[in-house]
Amino acid sequence: QPQLVESGGGLVQPGGSLRLSCVVSGLELDYFAIGWFRQAPGKGREGTSCISGSGVTYYLDSVKGRFTISRDDAKRTVYLQMNNLIPEDTAVYYCAATRWRGSLPPAPLHGPYQYWGQGTQVTVSS
Repeated sequence: QPQLVESGGGLVQPGGSLRLSCVVSGLELDYFAIGWFRQAPGKGREGTSCISGSGVTYYLDSVKGRFTISRDDAKRTVYLQMNNLIPEDTAVYYCAATRWRGSLPPAPLHGPYQYWGQGTQVTVSS
């Protein structure tokens, strides 16, 4: 049974940093691209980043230069390093997996993503 578990969220001040982790089990990582999504209060789901099995990445414009997605297949973990955080980054962050091998899928920040984690809260506030 595929399972994705996020961790690393918390409360930080503007300009601070957090690193989110997503531990993946029950699926062949080489055959999946992994994305980080977020849902802010009162807003819909928004894709922030995606990484393919070969390490190709894609980012939402508003997080480019601030967020970095990476994979450690030995640990079966995908990370999202978030720097220079701003209040607009406040959201529940989810990792998700889409079955796709090779370069990035056609819609890396939209899907379809078959498997989802439970989410971790990120709050950026003074």
